[in-house]
Amino acid sequence: MRKSAVLVLVGLLSVALASTALAQQYDRYEKYGGPPPRRGAGAPPPQHAVYGQPYFFGHLGLFEPNTDLNGLEGYDTGGAFDIGIGSRISPILAIEGTFGAHRAERGSDEVSVAPLTFGARLILPSPVIEPYVGGGLGLYFTNLDEPSTGINDSDTTIGGYGSLGLDAWLNPRMALNFEGKYHWVEPKFNGVDVDVSGWTLSLGIRISF
Repeated sequence: MRKSAVLVLVGLLSVALASTALAQQYDRYEKYGGPPPRRGAGAPPPQHAVYGQPYFFGHLGLFEPNTDLNGLEGYDTGGAFDIGIGSRISPILAIEGTFGAHRAERGSDEVSVAPLTFGARLILPSPVIEPYVGGGLGLYFTNLDEPSTGINDSDTTIGGYGSLGLDAWLNPRMALNFEGKYHWVEPKFNGVDVDVSGWTLSLGIRISF
């Protein structure tokens, strides 16, 4: 009888320990929106942060200026960067504000553009790879220094952009981001309208708070 009681107690203790471990495992995964994987199964796909939480993003890349005669004909490819903050307000929609800068040169001539924009992205939801399209408007702080034409002036004007990109989620709160963005902006320098539009092509990260 005593031996049977000991066996029963050992069995109950084993069940209690197993239940505690399982509960801890579920608690660990619950915050990511799903149960733990089955034994022998692969890791669950990343689940993105709760909608409504803010996120930070940043990019480094290239600026490819337009080739228009009244624009940046002959300018070489330059550098670009941007940083911003946003919020995914639904599974398919995010809003964000961005500040960045890009520049290009043509010999001794130089153009620089610093956009401060507000926009939105339409997202195709997916567990890991999420493509999107976006657009927005904002203020564009521009400067053109062209000894070849005698222009050396700055201007602030309203411009806009359209974007294509995708997020590759590495974990529930961090993604690699690939983005192409075309900026439309035509400031006035020394009384002359100059098209300083062009593509920024960049690689970056997106991190939810």
